[in-house]
Amino acid sequence: MTTQALETVFTMEATPVKFGRGAAHEAGWEAARLGMRRVLLVTDAQVAALGLSENVAAQLRVAGIEVSVFDRSRVEPTLESLQEAVVFARAYGPDGFVSLGGGSSIDTAKVANLLLSHGGEVMDYVNPPIGAGRKPAGPLLPHLAIPTTPGSGSEATTVAVLDLPALKVKTGISHRYLRPAQAIVDPELTRSAPSAVIASAGLDVVCHAAESYLSRPFGTRPKPATPDERPPYQGSNPVADVWSAQAIRFGGEFLRRAVADADDLEARGMMMLAATMAGVGFGSAGVHIPHSCAYPIAGLKHDYRAEGYPSAFIPHGFSVIVTAPAAFRFTFDALPERHLQVAEWLTGGKLENPGPDSLPNALIDLMRGVGAPSGLSELGYTEQDLPALVAGAVKQQRLLAVAPKPPTEADLETILRASFENW
Repeated sequence: MTTQALETVFTMEATPVKFGRGAAHEAGWEAARLGMRRVLLVTDAQVAALGLSENVAAQLRVAGIEVSVFDRSRVEPTLESLQEAVVFARAYGPDGFVSLGGGSSIDTAKVANLLLSHGGEVMDYVNPPIGAGRKPAGPLLPHLAIPTTPGSGSEATTVAVLDLPALKVKTGISHRYLRPAQAIVDPELTRSAPSAVIASAGLDVVCHAAESYLSRPFGTRPKPATPDERPPYQGSNPVADVWSAQAIRFGGEFLRRAVADADDLEARGMMMLAATMAGVGFGSAGVHIPHSCAYPIAGLKHDYRAEGYPSAFIPHGFSVIVTAPAAFRFTFDALPERHLQVAEWLTGGKLENPGPDSLPNALIDLMRGVGAPSGLSELGYTEQDLPALVAGAVKQQRLLAVAPKPPTEADLETILRASFENW
């Protein structure tokens, strides 16, 4: 009888980051340094209306760079909105991309860059079993990512997420070549973000970091046959842990302040930094059960209206956080000391009566403190929706594979059922 060898290697890559108030004024210098001469600036209508995209475009032009602006990036990108960006990019023919906005704009630029660089269609690259899982043959054009919200960490990750309304599920494309070549993180850009946007984005940061820190240790995975088959999400490892831990601390210390006051640039800046840190952490270790559940939660219904968002849909951070308390209650016995450590970092102190409810309670307290929805019921779901939610979560095997305690379909149903009301 032969025993399959276990993984002995993990990889750690990180986007170079320029951080600080006023850093966005250096966009032209950074783009020129990356060799860009003809840039496609990808943003959304709201960011464009605020004048932020024109400010960045002006910086690029001062550096001698030709710029075309695509300002139709959709919040929570769909297959159709990504295809629109791809068509625009192919018609313009840039030699580099600059993205400005939330994770949706950054992800839109990633996908447009991917297809411009290597051809094909969006679904060719979408993770299986939903898409074909094609891998890009080589690096993409340079991409300078400039986030305006403290949340997705997309400026530091290998992932682009999309909504497939026809299938009523969200999914993604994941490959190391999708990671931007450079990020500029400027707290000044968050001044215009509404409180609900900061709340959702910040809860996504916390969940990214917690899921990464509480993922399956990398050395428990089967060793891949070739380096090319090593997944981007490899499980927790000593380097990812450092980034995730600090992001969790910042979330507990600064998120409430960042939501409460748009002019508190210390808090909003630290949450932007936390988002990037969490992106580095989960870009290596991975996310699992809360994100697996979040994809069908966001994909099945689009009637929920969150204050500060342009249309009816479930913001990503809210779709993730509502199942996190139940998910971490489920995984507690796999890594009890780590769960308690995360709870201490979030609360900023020693725990009273530490146990399986310590982290769920810390998360619920944070959710309530920033005005998040209480659970699936508030998002418009009933028990009749459970089969569809479970089916959508089960499809996210790329994520569930790094859970510290692999959930069955019955486990996922239990987690989702417990998440209708967190308080």
